[in-house]
Amino acid sequence: MYSKKLARLAFGLLAESTFKYPLTRSVSSRLNAVRSLCSWTVCLHHRQRNQLSNGLTRLNVRTVSQSTLDPAEVRKFQAMASKWWDLQGEFAALHSMNDLRVPFIRDQAGNSFFCWLRWAELTGLAVSTSGCFGLHCLSKLLGDNLLNVHGIQQLGKPLAGLRILDVGCGGGVLSEPLGRLGADVLGIDPVEDSVRTAELHSSYDPDLRERVRYQACTLEELAEEEVEGFHAVVASEVVEHLADLDAFASCCQQVLKPGGSLFITTLNKTNLSYVFGILAAEQLLRIVPSGTHDWEKFVSPEDLERLLESFGFYVEAIRGMMYNPLTGAWSWQKSTAINYALHAVKRKEEPQPDRVWAESDNQDEPGRATSYS
Repeated sequence: MYSKKLARLAFGLLAESTFKYPLTRSVSSRLNAVRSLCSWTVCLHHRQRNQLSNGLTRLNVRTVSQSTLDPAEVRKFQAMASKWWDLQGEFAALHSMNDLRVPFIRDQAGNSFFCWLRWAELTGLAVSTSGCFGLHCLSKLLGDNLLNVHGIQQLGKPLAGLRILDVGCGGGVLSEPLGRLGADVLGIDPVEDSVRTAELHSSYDPDLRERVRYQACTLEELAEEEVEGFHAVVASEVVEHLADLDAFASCCQQVLKPGGSLFITTLNKTNLSYVFGILAAEQLLRIVPSGTHDWEKFVSPEDLERLLESFGFYVEAIRGMMYNPLTGAWSWQKSTAINYALHAVKRKEEPQPDRVWAESDNQDEPGRATSYS
């Protein structure tokens, strides 16, 4: 009875919050956000220049003392390391979230821009990512079907050929479905028992043995070894457990290839997220164990976008999410007041103005590159 009343209250509050909190974000809606961030970005760059002139370390470069690891969080998940694959247990909501987050990653990582990036990497073609003209040019070269060019995507394996890092992989709940879609996945987690659980579970599926690997380490430890080694980084329900978001963003920027994607799902920092993400989920409905979340570590989409922008990313999309405890299912929502998913892209170095494409449409003038605006 109480759960039904709570669910009705949740949907009612979410309907009201639609007018208070950001709606679904896309490339077109990002323009206004960029304008609103201009003054903040100018201040940031000014502060960076001052630091450099004084011989100090630049803001987006990790120092030795910075770490994403929170020992209290490690102890918390150590106690649950054997429960990752209990579909009715404490991680049931994470298993259900795969119905949203796996297609979100698949569709964003398999869209025209990402296929364009992968195609250019395979063929060695020099391309530009500034503006949207590159997509138009690629369409002229390849036609409408971008998904089967040069074997980028095999039938039933839309992520084939892509290397993905799953940060905070736990027991491999998200790593496995990404591997089944064809990606070469490396899952990392500081809790060694969780990594052992993930390895044991994936060993039962022959299709995953060569596609999915796990490693017990922190993101900053891996970043020292894997510079620009991944096409995508996934951090699902992770950032709200980290000790240092700056270190996280810096490491993601370091391990991603230029033009690579960063996928994040997390909780917004609002009154609603406290009521439903902590009071209801942990104390009333017991969806997750009490003490799983710390509201002070929640981050709003605006703050997360500003952080990522300062480390060389631009945000492609932000979408609201909601969990229904009555059905055990997640759904996309216009409101980002409680949960949201974010897709960001690591900026590529701007090309020289006279070298946009290595091969142009001007066949009668070999060696001359065509520029677009």
